[in-house]
Amino acid sequence: MKLTLPWLSFVATLAVTPNSVLAAMPKSEILLAKLNTEYGLQVSRITNNDVYNNQPLLTKGGIYFTQEVQSDGQSQTDLAFYDFTNKQVTNLTNTAVSEYSPTLTPNGKALSAIVVEADGKQKLWQYPFDDNVKPSRIFEWIEPVGYHAWGAKNDMVMFILGEPHTLQYTQVAAAKPKVVAEHIGRTLTFNHALAAYTFSYSKAQQHWLASYDPQENTVTDLFRLPQTVQDYAFKDANTVIYAVDNRVYQRQLNSPEQVSLWLDLTPFCDTNITRMSYLNDQLAFVCVK
Repeated sequence: MKLTLPWLSFVATLAVTPNSVLAAMPKSEILLAKLNTEYGLQVSRITNNDVYNNQPLLTKGGIYFTQEVQSDGQSQTDLAFYDFTNKQVTNLTNTAVSEYSPTLTPNGKALSAIVVEADGKQKLWQYPFDDNVKPSRIFEWIEPVGYHAWGAKNDMVMFILGEPHTLQYTQVAAAKPKVVAEHIGRTLTFNHALAAYTFSYSKAQQHWLASYDPQENTVTDLFRLPQTVQDYAFKDANTVIYAVDNRVYQRQLNSPEQVSLWLDLTPFCDTNITRMSYLNDQLAFVCVK
């Protein structure tokens, strides 16, 4: 295994109010594992580890992520992009407020993200890639939004903060979210093969991976997760991956009782791996310092 170092230009969730966000942000770095190179596994550092670098979204051209920006003793988060071509990081938003959780919109023409607005309210915005189109709120009144995932029919689920945190579903045009689950975790995905969203939640003191079918309005438990796991990703429509400490395990939805070690990333992260994003034999992952 080989570690390469390209040019560099909280487990804690950011789904909280601005002041506590800034106080709680842990130092973390994003790394990229290339799985099937001629040299075997290769891991590169995408960011440094002196501030909060988190929530990677792996695409063909690079990695979108949330990055802490410090100035005059103050901290906030902006959306950033690491370009595979020039190996440089670009601040995409560079605003006076905090943005996080970058997600591609279904049409691929914008990033959607959570914005902590000047009044402290957390709302869902979109940032078009066309510089001639200004960023705008997706919903005017729905808040406080922590995380979100797009579906296949201009619909979405959102992590809405509260006691307890809830999973809420809505069509974008309707903007009328309904609660479909409570006590949920921070990872939300849409599985096209299942035509359903996936999420984790706590039930009877156990931690479950579950799916939500918006057509049938049903929640289905898939399998129990380790109690410490908040983050997971999909390798393919049937394979779930998650990290325990600095090792990544995989399970199949159709045979979840079988758990296997997929990647031992101990040489590259001596603490804990949290969020991950997988695409085309590459894994972007967060190592919390």
